[in-house]
Amino acid sequence: MTGAFVAVVGPSGSGKDAILEYARASLGGRETFVFPRRCITRPSGPGEDHEPIARHEFLSAEDRGDFALTWRAHEVAYGIRGVVRDEVERGRTVVANVSREVVCELGRSFPRFAVVHVTVSPEVRLARILARGREDEAAARARIARPAPRVDADLEIVNDGTIAEAGATLVRFLDELALT
Repeated sequence: MTGAFVAVVGPSGSGKDAILEYARASLGGRETFVFPRRCITRPSGPGEDHEPIARHEFLSAEDRGDFALTWRAHEVAYGIRGVVRDEVERGRTVVANVSREVVCELGRSFPRFAVVHVTVSPEVRLARILARGREDEAAARARIARPAPRVDADLEIVNDGTIAEAGATLVRFLDELALT
């Protein structure tokens, strides 16, 4: 078995973290799968399990090469710790929520990777963004109006149904990937 990095991407509010949590719970206890927490330069909040990190600490860690991937979005810095490279080398499948902007960089850090693109209708997405309470309605509508980058994905999940439906789709994909 060869390890892989699975990038779960999609617009803010598409339900990536909820789908990942479903998959983590469904695959719990299986050493084959690793679900790392992102480092984010913002305090913890509902619906997003991450490692809060001060901006200066993030920049120092980035300068030292402590991250496998980093990106910036909405004045916030995000990173996936470099230890995930070791997990992939051990034959594990690492599954993480990352930006669509770093998909082109995956091949530099991981010899084997896959991309899962999560999409959702604009109405559902707007409701989810507003429910988080991080931005007002005007900012949320502006976010939804921005054009989305094109993503070449190995799997697309349309998350307009239940989290269980979307999560089960991801679990099936991960199981198949881990067998190859």
